[in-house]
Amino acid sequence: MGRVLATTLLSCTLLLFFVPSFSHPLCIDSTAPFTLNTTLKFCSYNGSACCNSAEDLQLQKQFQAMNISDPNCASVVKSILCARCDPFSAELFTVGSTPRPVPVLCNSTVSVNSSQSTQAATNFCSSVWDTCQNVSFVNSPFAPSLKGQVGLPANSNASKLTQYWQSETDFCNAFGGASSDGSVCFDGQPVMLNNTGTPSPPHGLCLEKIGNGSYLNMAAHPDGSNRAFFANQQGKIWLATIPKQRAGSTLELDESNPFLDLTDEVYFDTQFGMMGMAFHPNFAQNGRFFASFNCDKVKWPGCTGRCSCNSDVDCDPSKLDPDDGAQPCQYQTVVAEYTVNGTSSQLSLATNAKPTEVRRIFTMGLPFTSHHGGQILFGPADGYLYFMMGDGGGTGDPYNFAQNKKSVLGKIMRLDINSIPSAEEIDKLGRWGNYSIPPDNPYKEDTELQPEIWAYGLRNPWRCSFDSERPSYFMCGDVGQDKYEEVDLITKNGNYGWRVYEGPYSYAPPEAPGGNTTPSSISPILPVMGYSHSDVNKAEGSASITAGYFYRSTTDPCMYGRYLYADLYAAALWAGTESPQDSGNFTSSEIPFSCAADSPLPCSLLQGSTLPALGYAFSFAEDNNKDIFILTSSGVYRVVSPSRCNYTCSKENVTTVASPGPSPSNSLASQLSDPYKNLVLLFASLLLLLLGFV
Repeated sequence: MGRVLATTLLSCTLLLFFVPSFSHPLCIDSTAPFTLNTTLKFCSYNGSACCNSAEDLQLQKQFQAMNISDPNCASVVKSILCARCDPFSAELFTVGSTPRPVPVLCNSTVSVNSSQSTQAATNFCSSVWDTCQNVSFVNSPFAPSLKGQVGLPANSNASKLTQYWQSETDFCNAFGGASSDGSVCFDGQPVMLNNTGTPSPPHGLCLEKIGNGSYLNMAAHPDGSNRAFFANQQGKIWLATIPKQRAGSTLELDESNPFLDLTDEVYFDTQFGMMGMAFHPNFAQNGRFFASFNCDKVKWPGCTGRCSCNSDVDCDPSKLDPDDGAQPCQYQTVVAEYTVNGTSSQLSLATNAKPTEVRRIFTMGLPFTSHHGGQILFGPADGYLYFMMGDGGGTGDPYNFAQNKKSVLGKIMRLDINSIPSAEEIDKLGRWGNYSIPPDNPYKEDTELQPEIWAYGLRNPWRCSFDSERPSYFMCGDVGQDKYEEVDLITKNGNYGWRVYEGPYSYAPPEAPGGNTTPSSISPILPVMGYSHSDVNKAEGSASITAGYFYRSTTDPCMYGRYLYADLYAAALWAGTESPQDSGNFTSSEIPFSCAADSPLPCSLLQGSTLPALGYAFSFAEDNNKDIFILTSSGVYRVVSPSRCNYTCSKENVTTVASPGPSPSNSLASQLSDPYKNLVLLFASLLLLLLGFV
């Protein structure tokens, strides 16, 4: 029965202290809270909640079966049962990663950094004990569950708290907890967070240029060093060394010596190429890494995936017209596994990789020539591979793939690449390659979903990231059609609305041979941040969103904890601020940005502007020091101390005199080595089409 019927007592000890697993509103099953049309009849939750009317009724039946005679105790127990409907129930009912039968009851301890309101200072656990200690009721959720736990064993006939627990101290050691940084407790009322107002945005973002190359992807080396991998759209990966802050040095990267060259396999054109790379969490021990790219089945015999337009999704490829001269599913998306060249004891020191695939993880034919995402990431908390896939292209997603739960287009997939089934099982199950399905993927609750799907209703997710301090904050940018660019907070089984909605706005496709989804049939999760096309670059309009990261470096303390993102045209950058903290509510501010005068490489300026000429902002990246990088058509930029651009930050400890003014203007061509001049201009124009205007 979903979120409600978890009445089995804990199979391991209840802890006085707990490690928070979640921060923002999230239900017990890891899905997002939804908006209620009416107030629940039994549990007095309205607005956002984690229970529907059927679950509310089940809670009522559970409560009635307890047969609590004392009205005061009955009221307290009712509130505790109904906490399952609280938008923060995932955290309330979780100790570390272990579910618990009752929420963490506030014990009046509130840390300095707690985001919860002062209600959490109430010793609700003590109140529960005082109110219910001598009241009899059956099916008590307060029974001890572990041998050795203070109190009577769970299979006793006891019905009072005093028969289970020797004292209030013992009871609250088991069920009580504090409101601390990133965690909440239950005080008898729906969880409320402090509303301290929205902090003022930073005065500006200071950048330095450390490289001239144009790259689409960057990944920090898993060994924790100052090395990182860079990849371009054509299919090459390099291993580079990142200079220290204020060292005055540039990126150490040898273009003539790639870590891996896949240009023979990768089909590179206007909207195709190498889209992503990811390194296994145990890379230092196993040397495994993965590349996501496009191929052309006409040119490469390894390009042999099934077509995503098929009878399972009510699509007939023979009825699709050629797109830009290509037949339907001629171009395909691939995720392949590779390994490094090196001895087993020194895999992390390897400087190149074996060019032959170890294993094909995923291959699928694309119906059209755009909107195929392609980024891959390992979840920092679960170790699974997340694969971002666009809706397949065509104006307005004509076949409604993003809302079709039997299609993996317009989805975020979550795959287990550590447990590989046999070839016979893969064929029997109709998988797209060598992977298995994580047991907690949402298809078990939503049987209409393909097993690979984690979230859906996306147009073309362009750059996703996990917050390094709060892994439950999984943020993705989604490229808009005509009107709105969005940032989404991704949750299990979340529907992000496309093509019923474009951001917060209703959307009607010009053609719909694949049918329509009615707005009343879905509960879309709206963007937490974003911007309208009309808000950016009035002369040219907006291109598309390039989503970024939560800033977690100490380099710019005034930027700490804010979410950075940009428009592809790189004429605007935003910092998103969450308020209250851990609420999932964000306010975005466009922020000025400059290039430091002492930048290792000089920055050119936009004509008639003081802004640095970044060209096109393709991606953001994060290194092992948590410093943030912007990968652009004009080079690699790093966020540096605000004082280097004369931006004021009261939190910065300035030990040197700030450099005056932005760096002098130089033409873009003069900054690029000869091999780059034509390539970068081509690359920039290609990306405009890749990110989805059609």
